[in-house]
Amino acid sequence: MATKASLVVPTHLESSDVAQNPVIENKAQLVEYLAAGSRSPELFRLGAEQEMFVFSGDDYRPVEYDGQQPGIKALLERLVDFGWNLVFESDLPIAATRDGRSVTLEPGGQIELSGAPLHDAHQVWDETQSYHRELASLADELGLSFLAIGYRLKHSRQPIPWMPSQRYEIMRAWMPQRGNLGLDMMQRTSSMQVNVDFASESDMVKKLRVALALQPIATALFANSPADLVNINGYKSYRSKIWEDTDPDRCGSLPFVFESGMGFERYTDYALDVPMYFVHREGRHVDATGLSFRDFLDGRLSILPGQRPLLTDWENHLSTLFPQVRLKQYLEMRGADAGDAKSRVPALTALWAGVLYDSQSLDTAWQRVGDWTLEERSSMESGVAKQGFRTPFRNESVQELALWMLDLARKGLERRNVRNGAGEDESRYLSPLQNAAESGQTFAEQLVRKYSGQWQENTNAALAAMCQETFS
Repeated sequence: MATKASLVVPTHLESSDVAQNPVIENKAQLVEYLAAGSRSPELFRLGAEQEMFVFSGDDYRPVEYDGQQPGIKALLERLVDFGWNLVFESDLPIAATRDGRSVTLEPGGQIELSGAPLHDAHQVWDETQSYHRELASLADELGLSFLAIGYRLKHSRQPIPWMPSQRYEIMRAWMPQRGNLGLDMMQRTSSMQVNVDFASESDMVKKLRVALALQPIATALFANSPADLVNINGYKSYRSKIWEDTDPDRCGSLPFVFESGMGFERYTDYALDVPMYFVHREGRHVDATGLSFRDFLDGRLSILPGQRPLLTDWENHLSTLFPQVRLKQYLEMRGADAGDAKSRVPALTALWAGVLYDSQSLDTAWQRVGDWTLEERSSMESGVAKQGFRTPFRNESVQELALWMLDLARKGLERRNVRNGAGEDESRYLSPLQNAAESGQTFAEQLVRKYSGQWQENTNAALAAMCQETFS
């Protein structure tokens, strides 16, 4: 077991803090935390998350946090004009919050909107439109450009500034010890995500199994990260390839989920066995890389001898696990490349709502994927990164599976029957996915076809054209 030098860390808590952030004394409390996410189906919500790259200046260089030209710091500060409240670390703004939403920073200057828990994909559409209007206004004012794509095409890691975060400093030092592409993941990738609820332990298990089995298909549907724009035979989702070589302890498709005995306690045991990154105490992130949360639970963590974890330590630890689908007090679908957020964020939301929030679609999905083997799921997961819809699976292709999944989602959304002011149900948002699946061309292939010539002639001009489409 790895150890670190003992540190003197302030641990004083007011009584009110203890009530909201209790000390964890046994594993049962960790299991109960996950189980507490269960809620009645009428209370189910959808939470969308979307990341974007930010560029500065006419040469589309990676944006600085705070340099001679307006950067990320200025962007966060100007969000205050739209009613956002700043969050600080070491007196520097690192996030903004408003009405259950947050704008946060990824390590390489990507900005992420974590949306509010919403009832349906129509509300996610409205939320995205509002957010984009604010960013478009600030883009003109600050001289910034935004691009939603899964992988940063032009820049290697070296010129990309690191955002000011103690957490990212710790991860930056640790990542190269666990994989070859972890730093690329931190600085050069962007994704989209949707979070869904569960009603009970059994409902969580079924949704988690179905979501993990179908996640490679969703990856193909949203593949938007070619390794470059001149090699049509390259990757469709290079972001997915990067995750395969980031950190085997905390990434992947969780084979144990499909074994008997899966439940909140089994996931807790998995999380306890993933090495820690940090412990947060009074504004400081203390390096705990490689240490055991089990030792922490027993009061034997070398950097905090005799101390036991707080509830927030468990919440933070769960957020440092990176499987394709992650369990917290809800389930996070994590396999989609960033891209054209106005249409694809509500599309991602609608896709998973149609499959997971309709009992008939969920049962049908499980009937189909329940006998898929670990080897088959793993082969499809690695295959879609490069082959996209052409990935073979049994006697068919991922393209055929994608069309089946879209049909399943559409029927589920029609049964949900949540309509907007124009009388349309949520299946309207599946159109871009349907078009891609029917054509057999991933978004990445469409991107290469559209911009490869421009990219060969002038990379900045191609980037400018792509960024101009972000808010069009």
